Amino acid sequence: MTALTIRLPNSLHESIKLLARKDGISVNQFIASATAEKLASFQTLDYLRREAVLGKREDFERFLNLVPDVPAQAGDEILPGTGN
Repeated sequence: MTALTIRLPNSLHESIKLLARKDGISVNQFIASATAEKLASFQTLDYLRREAVLGKREDFERFLNLVPDVPAQAGDEILPGTGN
């Protein structure tokens, strides 16, 4: 394991201490977990970008054409005027 010294604004340190205490973990565990989460998000973005480069529009359209042309199930409709 590696020890790392970092400088944090007092307000950020206090927030971390409060959240760690609320979660029942140490500040070190909190920072390690937060770092791992951030690292995972970067790695996921990198993976998705690499995969996107390999994607082909014709493959996407082929799979999209396999989707049946039926009305949306209850709760999945696009609400008028919302665009969603």
